Amino acid sequence: MSSTGNGGGARQGQELPRRGPLRAAGPVPGGAPGAAAGSTGSTGRGLGGAAARARLRRRMPPVAAPPQGVVQDQSPPAPDPARRRVALPGAPTSRGRPTAPFPGSGTPAAERFGQHTEGSLFDVVKVAIAILDTSGRVVLWSPAAEELLGWPSELLVGRGIAELVGGEGAADRTLAAIRETVHNGSWHGLTELRHREGGLVGVEARISLLVDGDGTPFLQVALADAEMLQAVERDLAVRDALFEQSPLGIAILDTDLRYTAVNHTLAEMNGVAAEEHVGRTTGETLPERAADEVTTIQRQVLATGEPVVDVTLAAPMTARAGFRSISYSRMTDRSGRVLGISGTVMDVTERYRAVSKVEHARRRLSLLNEFGSRVGDLLDAARIAQELAGAVVPRLADYSAVILLQAVAHGDDLPRHGHDRRTSLLQLGTAAVQDGPEVDTMLRRGARITFSEDSAFGRVLRSGVPELLSGPDELSDLSYPGDPKVQAAHDLGVHSRLVVPLRARGIVIGLLVVSRAGYREGFDRDDLAFTVELADRAGSSLDNARLYARERTAALTLQRTLLPQQVPQPAGIEVAYRYVPGSSGTEVGGDWFDVIPLPGERTALVVGDVMGHGLRAAATMGRLRTAVRTLAGLDLPPEVLLRHVNELADDLAQGPDEALLATCVYAVFDPATGRLTATKAGHIPPVLIVPKGSAEEACRIGSPLPGGAGQVVDLPSGAPLGVGGVPFESIELEIPEGSLLALCTDGLVESRDKDLDVGLGRLISVLEQPYPSIQQACEAVLATMEQGREPDDVALLLARLGRGQTGTPTAGWTLPAEPTAVSRARRLVRGTLADWSVEALTDTAELLVSELVTNSVRYASAPIGVRLTLGDTLLVEISDPLPDPPRERHAAEADEGGRGLELVGRLALRWGARTEGMGKVVWFELATDGSDHGGTFG
Repeated sequence: MSSTGNGGGARQGQELPRRGPLRAAGPVPGGAPGAAAGSTGSTGRGLGGAAARARLRRRMPPVAAPPQGVVQDQSPPAPDPARRRVALPGAPTSRGRPTAPFPGSGTPAAERFGQHTEGSLFDVVKVAIAILDTSGRVVLWSPAAEELLGWPSELLVGRGIAELVGGEGAADRTLAAIRETVHNGSWHGLTELRHREGGLVGVEARISLLVDGDGTPFLQVALADAEMLQAVERDLAVRDALFEQSPLGIAILDTDLRYTAVNHTLAEMNGVAAEEHVGRTTGETLPERAADEVTTIQRQVLATGEPVVDVTLAAPMTARAGFRSISYSRMTDRSGRVLGISGTVMDVTERYRAVSKVEHARRRLSLLNEFGSRVGDLLDAARIAQELAGAVVPRLADYSAVILLQAVAHGDDLPRHGHDRRTSLLQLGTAAVQDGPEVDTMLRRGARITFSEDSAFGRVLRSGVPELLSGPDELSDLSYPGDPKVQAAHDLGVHSRLVVPLRARGIVIGLLVVSRAGYREGFDRDDLAFTVELADRAGSSLDNARLYARERTAALTLQRTLLPQQVPQPAGIEVAYRYVPGSSGTEVGGDWFDVIPLPGERTALVVGDVMGHGLRAAATMGRLRTAVRTLAGLDLPPEVLLRHVNELADDLAQGPDEALLATCVYAVFDPATGRLTATKAGHIPPVLIVPKGSAEEACRIGSPLPGGAGQVVDLPSGAPLGVGGVPFESIELEIPEGSLLALCTDGLVESRDKDLDVGLGRLISVLEQPYPSIQQACEAVLATMEQGREPDDVALLLARLGRGQTGTPTAGWTLPAEPTAVSRARRLVRGTLADWSVEALTDTAELLVSELVTNSVRYASAPIGVRLTLGDTLLVEISDPLPDPPRERHAAEADEGGRGLELVGRLALRWGARTEGMGKVVWFELATDGSDHGGTFG
């Protein structure tokens, strides 16, 4: 045998004699001579006889196999320092502390005795037991030995064990081992035994001396496979190396979640000695808050068997500060019985802080991007200020305020001089994590901010250098001594504050003030740098809003200048209007309207919309309105007027590279006949509300609107102005007295997600209701505008259509196109004016009527109409079926004719011609006071 325990067994084992030849298989008769020298026979004290074997069986307890359920120690009685041995339960270990019992079900060993155990270590390393007498003869051969070497007990009992030992000097080595065992009580070493099927099996042998009650000695031989033992030894060595030398903290806990072993690394992490861990739970070892989290995880793993991997927790306050990653898994034996849990703990403070820095930077970048997207399309300084204040609370601060120069808020020019205490500041953006009277005092929106020049506000405004304020003295020196906002901040527990300039074009245009309170950490330099970056982005947006507000103010001023400054109230019509500029998020548009008095107490109602926004659209709108108003003075039919405007499209365009694109609706109402002539160029149609109740009440100027039934006036669509190629058409309607006509632009009725018919239906439903006045009807329409509509300009024109002034004298005749018509017209005019008591106008009226009727008789072949209307002026209208308007020319001295229109132009207050039906109407007005104003072509 090659390896020895105590007593020098290895040296003597090398001298054992060579094994003799094995006997043939079969039973060995009792009392036969032994194979080894020194056998005492059947009558001696040797154990080879039947009587000795019988006594041994009667008196000795069975030792070939351990009782079921009992875990026995397998370590040698004399430990070898060169080998790692499994310590007995409760025995001291090399680390100087007791080892707790092997984790089990928590049941005491006495209660578990006799239980059947499957899958234990004996299944991995099988221990074979044999009983020898002192001469080396086999007395008992266990089933485990049969399984290990293949020899059944009936072939070996009574034979010498030396026959199984391989190698030279087997007998000598066997005798030396037996002598050493008898002398010292034990022997152990490595040897090779012959397997029945051939070959040698390396085993580790342990021989112990046993003595029965009669004093007869026996030898117990324990044999184990050497390779298996070496593998277990190797695994144990690896376990010890990992357990003791691992940089990770390692813990083993039983089913009661009590520590059975921890390594030195975990002991240092927990700040508790390793010996103080054993037998205690995590709750008895760590502080309560840290232990609760860990214990919860341990119980979960023990109950479910699901491992928990890489859970990051804060380190206990009693140990090294930082963070730990813990992992736990359940331990089971080979039979599946739960033994407990194992855990590893790793210090991940540096990793956690690195990840935290990356996450912190990511959140800051996300905040910058989010703020940029939220204010990217905003052009209102107040809204941008509020978005900035809300963006930093609560992610960066507990309270925030955005303070801007009044020039920025109102769209004025930036100051050219430095800031001082007279600089006007407004607090336009605020945000807080809570509400209360102190917050209202410190963060009141719209408050005017005053400051002293040597305060933090004054320093930052002058220098543009941000400041980090901490401590009572610095925090109190914010604006001016005795500022109630400072006391309110103190009451709220503010302990750290940043005052950061908002800059644009190198000029400080305001301040961003953020504060932290309570238990939150104070600001540091990283927070200051981030806040400066955020403020710089906000400063650019605020300056863009200021420039836009200035341009929008200029455009609104131009547009309002180009819109009608005074809207006339013609006879027989009551007019109300509203113009609403687009919201601050859009530029001013090109919406417009006009009310144009026409001859014969007729009125033109116009609403239009120039596509585009800004100053150029407003200027184009002004040119378009002027062109329409000028052409309306020629008393052209609506479709002819729009055709002429369309022909001027190139001259009315916003620029040489941009074509005019505008929509328009043009309507002419004649109160004398109650007829409306209208046309449109790509515009939304008008709405007509026919009143209910008496017409007299409905059409009285200033009376309440009775309401009625509404409808959309169906006009030929027409193409927008500037498109061309589509003729304009007009329709003529007879309007019930007192009807309400509504003209508007698309901003009133269009929305992003609804059809135009929905907006027109809503407009009709509003106007169908009764209102105290037409002005109240305008307000009601604007109050019900679609909330989701495009924020465009809105122009609204309401007109209540009546029948002219009550009691206005009117007279009319139809004359044949004959020479006698001239004299008859003179007589009719003379008599009518005498009846109306305006004889002072007779001579002039007769002369001019005579000239115009003469022209009609000369060129017309159909009846001629003459109509007189006495109002503020005397209106005389001569109609004939010829469509060509009269042409005024200057007659020479020798010419006999051609002076009729010249007389009209000289003697009439105004005169003009218009198309009506298939013919024309030539008209003139005379002042009823008899004054001579000179003639103008109307």
